[in-house]
Amino acid sequence: MRAIIQKVTKASVTVGDRCTGSIGQGMCVLLGISTKDTDKEIEWMANKLVKLRIFNHPDTDKPWDADLLQCKFGILIVSQFTLQCVVNKGTRPDFHQAMKSEQSLPMFNKFLEVLRSKVPNSDTLVQVGEFGAFMQVHIQNDGPVTIPIETPASLSTS
Repeated sequence: MRAIIQKVTKASVTVGDRCTGSIGQGMCVLLGISTKDTDKEIEWMANKLVKLRIFNHPDTDKPWDADLLQCKFGILIVSQFTLQCVVNKGTRPDFHQAMKSEQSLPMFNKFLEVLRSKVPNSDTLVQVGEFGAFMQVHIQNDGPVTIPIETPASLSTS
């Protein structure tokens, strides 16, 4: 599982004229599910996202010292199979490592379920794009801070 995390002052996703998710300050996460991902990767990634210290501490203002939960910020999750792209050969992107939609939709929904269980007030703080739709993602990056994360390969083999 791969994620691109962006610290944002605000972010939203629209499909056509309809907004499917919107947050103020927090993180926007582009999430790509691979053919090898299991419940272990889901749990690992959800934990990493809520505990990643990329924000200023709310009491001391110390940078890189607080996580999403401490700050009570929002998280916008956008499914993006293209994160599993391989471009080592030639110039055409190869998506064979991306899980097919039929399998990845239940995995994506399970990821959201696990993430929501870790975030108080998740009904408002956890927002989502629309799986499989052509989306416009509006990100106002704060910093800019952009962090790529990939689940350890050892999770799949254990």
